[in-house]
Amino acid sequence: MRVAVPHPAPLSGTTYSPVELAPGNDRVVMLDQRELPQREEYCELVTHGDVARAIGDMVVRGAPAIGISAAYGMVLAARTASGEFSRAMAEAGAEIAVARPTAVNLAWAVARMLEVVAGIAGRPAAERVEVLAAAARAIHRADADANREMGRIGAERVPDGATILTHCNAGALATGAYGTALGVIRAAHAAGKRIRVLADETRPYLQGARLTAWELARDGIDVTVITDNAAASFFGAGAIDLAVVGADRIAGNGDVANKIGTYGVACLCHLHERPFYVAAPWSTVDEDCPTGASIPIEQRSPREVTHVGSVQLVPDGVAVQNPSFDVTPARLVRAIFTERGAIEPVGPAAVARRSPRHGR
Repeated sequence: MRVAVPHPAPLSGTTYSPVELAPGNDRVVMLDQRELPQREEYCELVTHGDVARAIGDMVVRGAPAIGISAAYGMVLAARTASGEFSRAMAEAGAEIAVARPTAVNLAWAVARMLEVVAGIAGRPAAERVEVLAAAARAIHRADADANREMGRIGAERVPDGATILTHCNAGALATGAYGTALGVIRAAHAAGKRIRVLADETRPYLQGARLTAWELARDGIDVTVITDNAAASFFGAGAIDLAVVGADRIAGNGDVANKIGTYGVACLCHLHERPFYVAAPWSTVDEDCPTGASIPIEQRSPREVTHVGSVQLVPDGVAVQNPSFDVTPARLVRAIFTERGAIEPVGPAAVARRSPRHGR
């Protein structure tokens, strides 16, 4: 059963949306992605603490969507801020920013909202909320526009008849709308190209099986789920023409952090001489992070590996490591698609050429 977004005019522009700010600026409406594909359920969050917990618990996930959620959480913080406004907002921002450490969009969005806070501290409380709500919605709209532009740029690299491998979920569920990697796929499909998608299941949280397949099937795009450890055999059989993924953080030298398992996909592309592409908004580029070695890698609960639902798979007492991301070296990335254009060949010089710091 399809459930309409409980919002009169969702900025996602779709029949589902990962996150929206209610018209009265008093609630954040968030699709609980943990329940997909079995159920479409929306949560209503009323405090910035609720938003921080939802980000940490993966009610919402995907770097751009996390950033948008953080911006909306700052609006809720402004509604209840007491004492000195700037200090209260800085404390709320700090609480939200640590919810998930790898996605740079999270800290980026909080910093953007605190810049707005600095200019409105002396205004009436209701006016402060309105100004921050407008700023947060602007972040949401800008991400949606960026997705469509990078989708257009990336779709030009997709041959007609291509079979595309993607890993994790980088669609409308992970962004403001349309998607990053799935934006490339959607744009190629919209251009009339006959494409087929292989979606890695993406363990341990199965975002590819649960979310990517759900989105593409709704759009009528040919999608087949494969196990993560089957990808090599598909490459070996010549069944994959290219791979495209999203990113949670891109270092200044072009190293890319994305969902665990992405590095393996990039290595397979390199071995089999297939292009490995990344699609991400500029807000995912962290120019202050020199290389991938400086990117913090989130370690999640071992239970995500030891259990499926209530069923235990791993014997008691056996150690588990559950890093949520890995880093793909820039040398394995054919191009990075951003709304500012393609970064190619991937490296610090190409990143700098696209940077707004350099007047581009």
